[in-house]
Amino acid sequence: MNKFYKLCNTNLKTMINTTEITEKAVKEIIQQELIKGDFSPENASEIINHLFAKKINYHERKNFSHEIRFGEVDQNSKERIMELKECKALLNDFLVQAKEQGKNLRIYSSISVEII
Repeated sequence: MNKFYKLCNTNLKTMINTTEITEKAVKEIIQQELIKGDFSPENASEIINHLFAKKINYHERKNFSHEIRFGEVDQNSKERIMELKECKALLNDFLVQAKEQGKNLRIYSSISVEII
């Protein structure tokens, strides 16, 4: 099992299990496909890096706002930024491997939204 799978999918497994239970019990969750397809390493890189850049930017802005309002770092955002950057680096290494091997990539990504 590679590092990316361990890092990025630990929370996903929990979310999927919760999703299945919640959908059956209360139907307060929706899950939609976000990305589904085969991509060249270049196109996969563009898609993945754009998504990660948006998420990192969101947490950087959230932290900046928190620092201005409260005079201290938003620890949750800082930790999330580090996690996202690490995951992005692992993904980019994986994309480089695919490019070096002359292979395409199949990407599946979904989003789950739950009423809590």
